[in-house]
Amino acid sequence: MTSVSTTAGADAVGRRGAALVVLCFVQFMLVLDDNVVSVALPSMRDDLGFGAAGLAWVVNAYFLAFGGLLLLFGRMADLLGRRRVFLTGVALFGAASLVCGLAQEPWQLVAGRFGQGAGSAMASPAALALIALLFPGSAERARAFGIWGGIAALGGTMGLVISGALTGLASWRWIFLINLPVALAAVVLLPRLVPESRAGRAARLDVPGAVLGTGALVALVYGLLRAGESSWGDATAAGPLVLAVVLAVAFVAVEARAAEPLVPLSFLSLRFRAVANGATLLFSAAMYAMAFLLMVHLQTVLGYRPLAAGLAYLPYGAGILAGMWLSSRAVARLGMRPTLVMSFLITAAGLLLLSGVAPDDGYASGVLPGMLVTSIGCGLSLPALTVAALTGTTEENAGLGSAVLSSVQQIGGAVGVAVLVALATRRRDGLTVEGSQYAATEGFSFALVVAAVLVALGAAVIAALLGRARPPEGTPDV
Repeated sequence: MTSVSTTAGADAVGRRGAALVVLCFVQFMLVLDDNVVSVALPSMRDDLGFGAAGLAWVVNAYFLAFGGLLLLFGRMADLLGRRRVFLTGVALFGAASLVCGLAQEPWQLVAGRFGQGAGSAMASPAALALIALLFPGSAERARAFGIWGGIAALGGTMGLVISGALTGLASWRWIFLINLPVALAAVVLLPRLVPESRAGRAARLDVPGAVLGTGALVALVYGLLRAGESSWGDATAAGPLVLAVVLAVAFVAVEARAAEPLVPLSFLSLRFRAVANGATLLFSAAMYAMAFLLMVHLQTVLGYRPLAAGLAYLPYGAGILAGMWLSSRAVARLGMRPTLVMSFLITAAGLLLLSGVAPDDGYASGVLPGMLVTSIGCGLSLPALTVAALTGTTEENAGLGSAVLSSVQQIGGAVGVAVLVALATRRRDGLTVEGSQYAATEGFSFALVVAAVLVALGAAVIAALLGRARPPEGTPDV
């Protein structure tokens, strides 16, 4: 009997490990497509005949669908079944990737990118919720989230490397077509590894809350994207941002009266989660902007070709893996709050080092030191942030908690890119008399200093507030 039970336990552990591998590979694919098009945009423009405004929507369509639909699909996963919503999202993402890879007209590529974003909004929070339920113990959950967070961060970095390699050596179409085998493997394997799960009590989807919440997120992301393209005073940016505020106020009012709210206010009122999500917002704003600005700086100021610029990010991925390996160990030994404060300060120091990269600096002496320090801090931060932001989630709300965290990351990223790129551009334009390279470097440097300040502010928020917030039972000590 003991032998049989031991074998069954080992089989269960093996299935959980295999499920984690599948879910992490899918998340790697989803995050990779956040920025995989960045290096390939000029080739897409030449092949399909994009105009300047239309080309921006190859990026924006993905972020608009992903950021706008996360809360809706996260709650649907809790109510309809997390495995079902995850598999539907992966299948949609794979089909949309095929549309992108075979596109012959600009509108086809933009439509495919919107489909990819919608698929990601379904799959990503459902996958994170499945991991939270597969690994209920605090120590094993911290390790699983450490792997998840590191793989997600690595996907964001490797998107630039893979895009540069495939665009330079083959065709931009392959940056989408390589998603197909991953999506197919997930659809085939996951039903054999993970049982279905949903909220234990019957509940209806809060339709008014879903409409208002989704509308507010879509309007906010759209307004931020437009602000990044034009200016904050432009009507096409200001109008959606004002609409987002109005819809958000209406959303809060409706949720306060709803019997089955989309986002229960009690869920948002847990201070420990609130502090973690607030710090995530600041961190995401800084890191999304850094990735965008550094890639532009490498190619336009330092003169790197697309393939070389992508390969330049490889040490960044290695640093993230190292930080990820250290993260769960640091949380176990030091506690949540000291680990997060330390990792945020390391990241801020790395951003300050990167801000000093000059046009005549070599890679090893100029770019690499700041890149390594930043990546180690990032690898330390993300897994611990994920654990903190999902503390106290249960069978009833794991999908919602995952969707809130993902929404915060996406909105933070959109805000960071819109604001910091605008600051860099304004600084550059004010110094054009000094020469284009000098002016561009000053703009880049100024924006990264602001990014470092945001991360340092996040460290201060964690140090001041996370220790006063009482974590739910079973959370690693703060």
